[in-house]
Amino acid sequence: MASQVDCEVMTLPTGARVFSRGGAADAIHAVRRGIVEVIGERSERLCYRPGELFSYQDILWREDLYRTEAVARTPVEVVRLDRLRFLNLLHNHPTLAILLISQQHERLREQRTSGTCCY
Repeated sequence: MASQVDCEVMTLPTGARVFSRGGAADAIHAVRRGIVEVIGERSERLCYRPGELFSYQDILWREDLYRTEAVARTPVEVVRLDRLRFLNLLHNHPTLAILLISQQHERLREQRTSGTCCY
């Protein structure tokens, strides 16, 4: 993603917040290095590793606020891409949408297997 478009690369230490719940949801994020933990509204936790995108749900659904918070669990390098550039990237590379659907499917399978998925 970083090679495709103009984006911001953030290097953060362990424990640093990538973004906070209630903050303006104006960008998506991808892990380039390290592990980022995303903590949901009901304290559900998901870890993201290099190559994985997160926080795109909040900007795609146009809620304008992050419903989760993201914390660096190791030293991380995170790519931050603003909403308009992300939507342009999806338009120009529609196979990225398939990758996001696949990633979401894997997350749901993990949750179902671990018993943390609510129906």
